[in-house]
Amino acid sequence: MIIEELTMPAFTKALTKTRTIIVPFGAVEEHGQHLPLGTDTIHSYELSKETSKYRPLFVAPPVWYGLCRSTSQHAGTITISGDTLKRLAVEIVTSLYNQGLRNFILLSGHAGGTHMAALIDAGEKILSNLEKSRVAVLSILDLIAEIRDETIETENDSHAGEVETSLMLHLRSAHINGTSPEEYPSFPTPILARDKKKFWPGGVWGDPSKASSKKGKTLLQKEVKALLRLINRIESFDG
Repeated sequence: MIIEELTMPAFTKALTKTRTIIVPFGAVEEHGQHLPLGTDTIHSYELSKETSKYRPLFVAPPVWYGLCRSTSQHAGTITISGDTLKRLAVEIVTSLYNQGLRNFILLSGHAGGTHMAALIDAGEKILSNLEKSRVAVLSILDLIAEIRDETIETENDSHAGEVETSLMLHLRSAHINGTSPEEYPSFPTPILARDKKKFWPGGVWGDPSKASSKKGKTLLQKEVKALLRLINRIESFDG
């Protein structure tokens, strides 16, 4: 059930079928020269909606903005602070809880470390504040990691590469503009770089040339299956 499409009576009736909801998070962030800035949010939202076709499930409107650290200097990236992201997640879930929801899956299409840390902190606060809540926090990369077959050819592909380009070819082909060269960042870990574009000029982490629409359709269905397994786990979780 897509929340923004429901009437009040439909929402109330849906609560008799499920108390589980996916809250999609994403980012407005560079994705190389070829993918749209909204790729992360489009991915998490479309995956959530696709999953809801297979079982009763609420899908919240997506949160378009996230914490983008490594890409903050690239053209088009819009970033918010970790504190803002955490507060936003807590307040959205609290409102949903007050409406009767109990099982919350915070699914992020953006997988940056600081971004995910803020969402995990939010999840912990939700557990402390809302006695009957169950919370899962994960990124798209966590779901992709469960696909242990030969669908993905590029090792360590993670941003605007084979996976995301394939998915966008399937979901939003009209929004793709050509391609980008294969690239991997070279940040001087653990030193923090002031000039981040110096170490990641093209904003790609992987190989877009290996992408295809067919592969994107396959990956989306495999992600759906992984997400359905998680939903089964959280609905029976006691801990």
